[in-house]
Amino acid sequence: MVAWSFILPNFLGFAIFTLVPMLFSFALAFMAWDAFSTPEFIGLDNFRRMLTDDGVRIAIVNTVYYTLGNVPLTMLASLGLALLLNRKMKGVKFFRAAFFFPFITSLVAVAVVWNMLLHPTMGPVNNILRGIGIVEPPRWTASTTWAMPAVIIASVWRGMGYYMVLYLAGLQAIPRTLYEAAQVDGATKWKQFIHVTLPMLRPTTFFVTIMLTISSFRVFDLIQVMTGGGPGRSTNVLVFQIYNEAFVRFNFGYASALALVLFVLVLAVTVVQFTIEKKYGSD
Repeated sequence: MVAWSFILPNFLGFAIFTLVPMLFSFALAFMAWDAFSTPEFIGLDNFRRMLTDDGVRIAIVNTVYYTLGNVPLTMLASLGLALLLNRKMKGVKFFRAAFFFPFITSLVAVAVVWNMLLHPTMGPVNNILRGIGIVEPPRWTASTTWAMPAVIIASVWRGMGYYMVLYLAGLQAIPRTLYEAAQVDGATKWKQFIHVTLPMLRPTTFFVTIMLTISSFRVFDLIQVMTGGGPGRSTNVLVFQIYNEAFVRFNFGYASALALVLFVLVLAVTVVQFTIEKKYGSD
C-alpha cells in the first residue's frame, strides 16, 4: 500500500491527461465528429479519405523533408560542439552553458527571433549575404523553396546544445586507455576518431537518433510561429495538418485518424532503427 500510495498520484495524472485522451482519440479515428453533434461511427472512411487527400500527402512529404534535414544536421552540429568542448580550455563551462541555453529558451521566442534574422529585406542574414556579393539572397520564410530550410536552421540551432550535452557525456565515458593504445599503434587523430570515438559513441548516437526522429515527426511550434504552414503549403507538416483538421475545420474524427497514422509512422521508424541497431550494433 505504501508503494501504491507513491505511484497513484502520478498514475492518476497520466490516466486522466494522457491515457484516456489517447483511447478516446483512437475511438474517434473511426467516427465523424465536429465536437457539437453526436459522434457517428463511419468505420474506415477516414482512412480511405486520406488516400485521396492531397493535403495529407503534402504534409507527409514535408514531414519527411524536415526530418531528413533536421536529424543529420543536428547530430553533426551537436557532435562537433561536443568534440570542441570536451577539452581543457578557459571558459569551457561558460561555452557549454551558452550553447545549451537556446534549448531552455521559449520556442516561440526562438521562432520570432529567427524570423527577424531571416527577414527577406531587413534581416541581418540577408544583409550580410548582400555584403559579400550575393545580389538576390534567399527570401527564406517568404519563399516556398527556402521556408523549410529556414525552419530546419532554427531547429538545429535550438536543439544542438541539448544533444551536445548527451554527446559530451558519451565522450567522457570513453576510457583514455583506448586512445593511448591507439597512439602506441601509430594511429592519427583522424583514425582515433573513426576507430575509437565513433564506435564507442554508438549507443549515444542511437539514442540521439531516436529522440531526434520522434521530435522531428512531432514538429509544430516552429512551423506555427515561423511560417504558419506556408508559403502555400510548403511547410505544412503532419502535426500542423492534424491541428488544422481538429481546431480549424473541427473534423475531430479525421484529425484523430491522422494522429493514429502519425503514431504508426513514428512506431515503424523506431522499430526499424531498433532492428538496425540490434543487427549491426555488436559488429
